[in-house]
Amino acid sequence: MQNLFQKATKQAAKLRLALSGPSGSGKTFTALQIAKHLGGKVAFIDTEHGSASKYADLFDFDVVNFDAPYHPDRYGNLLKMAEGAGYDIAIIDSLSHAWNGKGGLLEIVDEEMVRLKTKNSMPAWKKATPIHNALIENILASKLHVIATMRSKQEYLVEKDDKGKTQISKVGLAPIQRDGMEYEFDVWGEMDLENRMSISKTRCTSLTGKVIHRPGKEVAETLTNWLKGAAPLQAGTNGATQEPVTMTVCYSEKERAKFHAIGNALYGSNWDSKYKELIKHITEGRTESMKELNRPEFDKLIQNLEYKQSQGTAEESMTPGDQSEALYAGKAA
Repeated sequence: MQNLFQKATKQAAKLRLALSGPSGSGKTFTALQIAKHLGGKVAFIDTEHGSASKYADLFDFDVVNFDAPYHPDRYGNLLKMAEGAGYDIAIIDSLSHAWNGKGGLLEIVDEEMVRLKTKNSMPAWKKATPIHNALIENILASKLHVIATMRSKQEYLVEKDDKGKTQISKVGLAPIQRDGMEYEFDVWGEMDLENRMSISKTRCTSLTGKVIHRPGKEVAETLTNWLKGAAPLQAGTNGATQEPVTMTVCYSEKERAKFHAIGNALYGSNWDSKYKELIKHITEGRTESMKELNRPEFDKLIQNLEYKQSQGTAEESMTPGDQSEALYAGKAA
């Protein structure tokens, strides 16, 4: 039988980058900044009512103002149009509208439920899922670099404690798109209101776990070298001198002080040794240092501390197991 397997080699590839974050976190600007330094002609798909054009004096790009309906197939058609017109990079701002905007996937499901006269959404998803899959295929198959932004929202965890009491805790921000969307992109960056990008998922190992303040040229250079198969530049390095990477910590001094203030109130004299244990747990053993936390990890850590503080439960009244559950999972004792 003929052997169809060949040695794997790294070839020039096209970027699939996602940026998620709340309003005001700089997703649009960051997408344009990275696209600028990737180099090439930029096509901008703007669902945000002309917001991208406010940067027209800073960046060179062509735009289409994409209004409702936000049917996922229309995104695919615009990507193909940009490809046929000779563009090198497509920015989709924002991909969230394909999910929850007028004419988006959730509305398609609702309309199908009405058509089928059912309150069960499962049959409706039989129509919606292939539409979503086609959107993903259009993004992955595109011959352009694709940068997509997504809005994010606060995500909550609802659980029951040992007494059957419902507990609700914040567990960070989640993108407004179908679950699992992050696995379709090469790089997923979570933006915060300080314009920091925390890399939560990446195939580019030089970006793993990085937190980058005001990402732009250095990120684009790292990605360009990775896509070409060249020895990658670390994001934050100087390409000429290969200076050591200098990453900005993901929290402000005010946030750091708040973290320690809550910790001292909860744990007293044990806090100095306790907080390293908590960080190690949050990062699944990756580090005990606050300086090496990425933004999602820091948010989860402080949110769990705040939740425990809100319950007003003294540590001395809890067993070690209860303490861990209360702090790490956001449960009351």
